[in-house]
This record gives sequence, C-alpha cells and structure tokens, in this order.
Amino acid sequence: MTAPLAVSMGDPAGVGPEILAKAWEARTKRALPPFVAIGDARAVARVWAGPIAIVDGLAAGAARFDDALPVLQVEDAGEIVSGVPDVEGARCALHALELAAGLVRSGAARALVTGPVSKAQLYAIGFDYPGQTEFVAERCGIAGENAVMLLAGPSLRVVPITTHVPLASVSGLLSVELILAKARATARGLTRNFGIDAPRLAFAGLNPHAGEGGAIGREEIDILEPAIAQLQAEGVDATGPFAADTMFHPRARARYDVALCCYHDQALVPIKTLDFDDGVNMTLGLPIVRTAPDHGTAFGIAGRDIAHPGAMIAAIAMAGEAADRRALADA
Repeated sequence: MTAPLAVSMGDPAGVGPEILAKAWEARTKRALPPFVAIGDARAVARVWAGPIAIVDGLAAGAARFDDALPVLQVEDAGEIVSGVPDVEGARCALHALELAAGLVRSGAARALVTGPVSKAQLYAIGFDYPGQTEFVAERCGIAGENAVMLLAGPSLRVVPITTHVPLASVSGLLSVELILAKARATARGLTRNFGIDAPRLAFAGLNPHAGEGGAIGREEIDILEPAIAQLQAEGVDATGPFAADTMFHPRARARYDVALCCYHDQALVPIKTLDFDDGVNMTLGLPIVRTAPDHGTAFGIAGRDIAHPGAMIAAIAMAGEAADRRALADA
C-alpha cells in the first residue's frame, strides 16, 4: 500500500479541523490521495458529525481512509472553543506539526500538508520561527534563504523574495545573492514538483514602474538586473524586472510560469485576488513535499460550518501530485 499524506490539523480552535473534514468528504469526487489527520480528534468532532477513526499509525490510517477520517491523536488540546484560541491549542498544533514533519522525513508519509496556525499563540509558547515554512525547513536541515515560499493557484504562481518583514526593511534585505538563491530554488522546484522542464521566471520591480530607469529608485538597476543577468548566464529563462502593476493581467500571465516579487503583498495580493479559494502555499527547496492552504485560521468563522475547503483540497491534491512526480523521477 502506498504511504498516505500526513496532514497536521493546525490550531484546533480555527477552521483547520472543519476544512480537513470537508476535504475527506470530497475525497472521491476530487480523487484525493489517502491522508491521515494529525492532532486532537475532538477538534474535528466539535465541528463535524462524520465518521472519525482514531488510529495508532499511518498504515492503520490509510486502511481506514475509505470509510472514516483517520486521525492520529497527538494529545488532549484542553478545552476547545471554536474561534477562541489558547496556548493549549497552540501546543497541540505545534506537536502535531512536529510529528507530521518527522513522519514525512522518515518516509512513513509521502508528503506533508500543514493546517493553519495562530502565530500569536505559537509565539506565546516559545515558537521563534517566522512561520511554519521556516520551521519545516529547519527540521529538514535547509537554510532559510534556500527555502522558497511558492503560492500557487489555477491562474498564477508567485514567490515573495522577502516574506514576513516590515515593508520599510525590504530594500535593505534585497541582495543579488538572496535573489539568486530564491530563483535557483524556484526553478528547481518547478521542475521537480510540477514537471516544468524549462520554467520561465519573471521578476517584478520593487519601485513603481520598475524604477523608471533609476528616476524613482535604483534597486532594479543595482540588484535585480545583475541577478537576472547571472541567471540568464546560467541558462535560466529569467526576465524583468517589470512594473508590477502590469504583470498580472491574463496576457502577461501567459508569458511566465512564476512571478518573483520583492515583498509579501506584491506577491500575495494578486494570487489571493485571482485564486482565493484554491490557493496553495508550497515550500520549495526541501527534501520533502510540503503544502498548506493559503489562508489563516479564520477564527471569526470557526465552528459555523461555513469555511470553504477549496484551498485545503487543493493543497492535498497538489501534495499528492508532487509526491508522485518526485517518486517517478527518482525511480
């Protein structure tokens, strides 16, 4: 039997348990690969009346997948109140993430899918990573600059070169070396995970109108253009820097496979506008496949049975497809 995917449930007070259960309900219609939820089964039972099977391992979970949502119980998350996060729930979410990542690293699971967590609650229990992406990269022995956050949907793929940093810090953080590291990992990741043999990378400029030839900023001239020239010399199909305001209409999107953007919102605004219900966060540059739904805990709607499962379904499907592609390439 093929190993299942490991899906950490995320914060038990958020929408993670609900969208995971709804993904299981859609397993046949969406042809989803078998997966095992990791966390506190009570978080699912609070928001869903479907069948749950508490299992003691991934193989047992895969065997139950057709008739019940298999849950590998991590620990008791304390009193669970939908929409009301607390530190006990954060500990449960972190331990589920640790266990799920370890199972994938060991080969017991084919890929890792992570549910949404509350960073504020994680920080309260001593979590000192910017996010789950950096945590998983560290557990895989990968330097942060070599792990790439790719946001992918049916209409667009984007990579933010800098991520969760103040906008005022972006210019000082951009460097030729950082751009090269992110771009190389992106190109390799598109080939390995998506089967794109010669990926086309388009770069957004930092400044309005990509700096207007230096008239309103020199980052394009001093940083982006030298990095793009180096990539081209290495045989990478890299173009730009382009004015970001003209990069995301349909004709422009047809000319590249991924847009590399200088800062968080420059990348995430277009993908969440175009693919909000189907956006997936995939970490490139890792020895494992890791995806996540591209949204947060949504505490404001947790427990109300209105959370849309599209992004979780897409994350599970994408993880399975990437794992299959890697297995074929490595065979």
